Amino acid sequence: MRRGARLVLAATVLAGGGVAAGLFALERAGVMPRTLAPYIEKCSSGHNGVIVGAGQFASRSLLALDRGASGGAAAPDLVPELAALTLGAQPQAAGTPGLEAGLVRDVAGLRAAMAAATPGATITLAPGSYRIDHRALEASRPGGAGAPVVVRAARLGTVTLQSNVPVAIRVNAPHWRFENLTIDGACAAHDDCEHAFQVTGPASHFAAVNNTLQGFNAHFKINGAGGRFPDHGLIEANTLSNPAPRATRKPVTPIDLVAASDWTVRGNIIRDFIKAGGDRISYGAFAKGGGSGNLFERNLVWCEAALAGQPGQRVGLSLGGGGTGKRYCRDGRCITEQERGVLRANLVVGCSDVGIYLNSAADTRIEDNTLVDTAGIDVRFTTSSARIDGNLVDGPIRSRDGGMLHPGDNRAAGLWRSYAGLHPVRSLFAAPAGTDFRWKNAAPERAEPRQDGVDLCGGKRARVSAYGAFEDFGACLRR
Repeated sequence: MRRGARLVLAATVLAGGGVAAGLFALERAGVMPRTLAPYIEKCSSGHNGVIVGAGQFASRSLLALDRGASGGAAAPDLVPELAALTLGAQPQAAGTPGLEAGLVRDVAGLRAAMAAATPGATITLAPGSYRIDHRALEASRPGGAGAPVVVRAARLGTVTLQSNVPVAIRVNAPHWRFENLTIDGACAAHDDCEHAFQVTGPASHFAAVNNTLQGFNAHFKINGAGGRFPDHGLIEANTLSNPAPRATRKPVTPIDLVAASDWTVRGNIIRDFIKAGGDRISYGAFAKGGGSGNLFERNLVWCEAALAGQPGQRVGLSLGGGGTGKRYCRDGRCITEQERGVLRANLVVGCSDVGIYLNSAADTRIEDNTLVDTAGIDVRFTTSSARIDGNLVDGPIRSRDGGMLHPGDNRAAGLWRSYAGLHPVRSLFAAPAGTDFRWKNAAPERAEPRQDGVDLCGGKRARVSAYGAFEDFGACLRR
């Protein structure tokens, strides 16, 4: 059933059905209150005052039942609490200096050093602010296997690159690594600040570690070019955010990975990716376009941390996203959007839509994730198949439009509970709305013993382990 038809059915049932019959029908329709609420408000707008008021009241009531007393509206500032986690960019510098190519003190010097780089060179920026105007910085000379070209600051917070161009750094050669940088989009119009990094064509073995990026539509844009694809990339321990909703019709997705394979996205904080124009649909991160073997693990995705209460749909993590035009696909056809992808030990919070979404993603593993205040997990279309095991989901796990779902041992909540304001998974945590995901009481333990694995906080999984992304969230707090 298409989304519009499901919304109409849900609204009709809610208006006219009995409680038990209504909840059963809503469960079958697969429509969460957070999805139905804006539809009711939109349908009632433009009528007389009574109808408009009733629609607004129904919308607020549904959101309150599903998302708590605030109904997804602005909450206390969570950014300081997120900054105190061991996830995302850290004060301790990543990497170690290699063969120094000289200390760079201005953008012209940085351009020259990048243009002359040789395998194993380390380009270190002196503390200060660097404004990128007119054109992107280009990483066009190849590094070497085991000897990448490194562009770095000695310590996070000492170097800021201010980008006033659509792409701050374009990487089209293999083996480049960027460490400990702050990159801010400084464009007057959001359409003009598209990407902090565009990694394209032959730029395999790219790495970005311990950087802070903000003010872009898609902080990382990864795509093929000329029949070549930038495989084997790494995005690790970065903090990606936006200070305001993006006033654009262009895609808003901090990690936008198309047609590349064998990437690892690990240990990042991805938050506040609000699209204020166009279809108002945005994603924290996705991989699509016919790639395979992409791994998203140990990330914290908080859709609405500092920018809550905005209209539109936010999805946490996705394999397949909203689909890909055939000419952008790796095989030119996109028989599937992704194959053999893995989503593991991620914490996804505060999304107006689903936390994990599969769209034509075959042979997927969704393991040990924790989803709180989202619309759950969706496995969609006959070309999607997923083994789902060990997850702790504050919401439903469901298939749609023929998606093949192979459930293991998970702990989830039926969709109907959200209409009753019941959140048994959310209630396991001390204060999840305020970033405190420590267990309120004993951890919910899985029945089956575990052999190995690392949790969200970097600790070894216990043999008798908890459902979800972590054993003890206290280990994610920086001491």
